[in-house]
Amino acid sequence: MDKLITVSPSPHAYGDDTVKKLMYGVVYALVPALVISVYFFGIGALIVTSISIVSCMAFEYLIQKYLMNARPSITDGSALVTGLLLAFNLPTNLPWWIIIIGALVAIGVGKMSFGGLGTNPFNPALVGRVFLFISFPAQMTSWPEPIVSRLQYADATTGATPLGVVKEGLNAGVPVSRLMEQIPGYMELFIGHMHGCLGEISALALIAGGLYMLAKKIITWHIPVSIFLSVFLFTGILWLINPYDNADPLFHLLTGGLVLGAVYMATDYVTSPMVPKGMWIYGTGIGVITVAIRVWGAYPEGVSFAILIMNAFVPLINKYVKPERFGEEVKNG
Repeated sequence: MDKLITVSPSPHAYGDDTVKKLMYGVVYALVPALVISVYFFGIGALIVTSISIVSCMAFEYLIQKYLMNARPSITDGSALVTGLLLAFNLPTNLPWWIIIIGALVAIGVGKMSFGGLGTNPFNPALVGRVFLFISFPAQMTSWPEPIVSRLQYADATTGATPLGVVKEGLNAGVPVSRLMEQIPGYMELFIGHMHGCLGEISALALIAGGLYMLAKKIITWHIPVSIFLSVFLFTGILWLINPYDNADPLFHLLTGGLVLGAVYMATDYVTSPMVPKGMWIYGTGIGVITVAIRVWGAYPEGVSFAILIMNAFVPLINKYVKPERFGEEVKNG
C-alpha cells in the first residue's frame, strides 16, 4: 500500500506550445507573402487584409460574448489567422461589404456555429471564401493587374489568372502551347507577378513562410509534400499523355492557390488528420481532387473545394488510421 499509482486523465505529456504561440507563428510566416502582395497590389492588399482581420476578430468577440455567453478569446490569435487567410483568398479590389460578409460566414458559420476553436470540422477561412465565390462570382473573379493597381482599389485594371487563361482557352479549342504565350514566365509566377488573389501570388514568399513553420515545428511536412507530389504526378501523367490539352506539372504547382492551400490551410490542426499515414491519405486526396476540378471541372481552380471535401473525410481517416495505443500488444506478422 506504500506504492500507490495515481491515475489521472490525459494529457499526460506537456510542452511549451500554446494556441497563441502557434497562431502567431502562422502570422509571422505569412508576413513575407503579405509584403510581396502589397508590393504588387499596393493599397488594395492592405485594405482587404485590414477589413478581413478586424471583421473576423469583431464577429468572434460579439458572438462569444453576446450569443454564447462565453469569455471572448480573440487574443489567442485564431481569429487573426482566420482573417488573414480569408484575405489571402480574396481579390485585392473586392468591395468592403463583401469582405465583411465573408468574415461573418467564416467566423459565425465556419467556426462558432460548431462551438469555436477546436470543434470546427471545416477550415473557417475556406468556408467564407467558398461562400463568397458562389454568392458573388463576378466580384470574386475580378483580378487586379499587379503593379498597375498599386494606388488603386475598386477601379483597378483587371484580368484573368493564369489558370483562367488556360481554362478559357482550352474551352475555345486553343492548344496549351499557344496559351502559354499569354502567361508570365515561370520565374515571374514563382515570384508573384501575375493576376490573382492576394495569397495566390509569390510561391517564393509562401514557401519561405512554410519553411519557417517547419523549423518551428508548427506544421509537419507530410501534408504539403503529399499534396505537391500528387499534383505533380497526376498532372505529369496527363501532360505526357496529351500535352496539347494539358499544362505541364510545374505550371500547376506555381499557379492558383496550391501553395497557400497546401502549406497554410490544409495543415490546420483541427481539420486535418492526426497521424502521418492519415496525413498522406488526406494530402493525396486534396491533390487528386484539385487536379480533377482544374482539368475537368467548371472552375479553373479547385484547391478550396478539395480541402473542404477532404476536411469532411478527416473523422473517417482518424477513425481507421490510428497510432498504436500505449501498452497495446503489437502483433507480429
